[in-house]
Amino acid sequence: MTLTPSMYVVLCPLIFLSAFIDAIAGGGGVISIPAYLFIGLPAHFAAGSNKFSAFMGSITATAKYIRTGNIKLSAAIWSALGAIGGSMLGARAALLIPAGTLKTVMLVAIPVVAVVLFTQKDRMMIVREVKRSPGATIAISVLIGLVIGAYDGLLGPGTGTFMILCFSALLGYDLLTASGCAKLSNMASNVGSLLVYILNGKVLYALAVPAALCSILGGYCGARYAIKHGSKNVRVFIFVVLGLLFLKFGYDLIAAR
Repeated sequence: MTLTPSMYVVLCPLIFLSAFIDAIAGGGGVISIPAYLFIGLPAHFAAGSNKFSAFMGSITATAKYIRTGNIKLSAAIWSALGAIGGSMLGARAALLIPAGTLKTVMLVAIPVVAVVLFTQKDRMMIVREVKRSPGATIAISVLIGLVIGAYDGLLGPGTGTFMILCFSALLGYDLLTASGCAKLSNMASNVGSLLVYILNGKVLYALAVPAALCSILGGYCGARYAIKHGSKNVRVFIFVVLGLLFLKFGYDLIAAR
């Protein structure tokens, strides 16, 4: 595939934006995957390259939660183990789907996930007091990682937010602790699926490495913004970007006929 300067000009700001948004409100994948598709990457290369940049961007956030103690390692580690296995299975399944079909599935699923995340998330994120035995906590944590990790390997957008919801609803963690657990588990799911994509040669490093640097920078800036301003206006920003991306996809589909 021939890479052009315009591809970097389009991709890097969008990856920065996706990481920026993900650090504030979660759900950055609803922008990052369409960004790779937008510049013309086949679906499998888009998924693999996105996993690379997402993994690199998640390292600093995960380290921050561990360093500040806003994480239940007893649950997060078990969930991470489940997430590695689940995401590897999901990525293997994605590779079995023809690239054109996978792209269609992504373009249908991503707007649905985006609407659910950014219109219903506040309603869903109501913390309920839940008491679980150590054994039940381990079992639920592994299940969260396995199931959502499989989704992450197959598609991906919204994985972190779905994990936060599950840790909050099923284990009763406050949102900060749930976010910490989700960050570690999501990083593990990125590792599992990324290994599959790397072994199958589906990561375009010439794009993924610069995108990873933008992801790291975007996550850092997003965290600083969140501390000062919260998540105000983020949803409007997301829907404007998504609207422009999917207008382009719609035009491409019509022009191809």
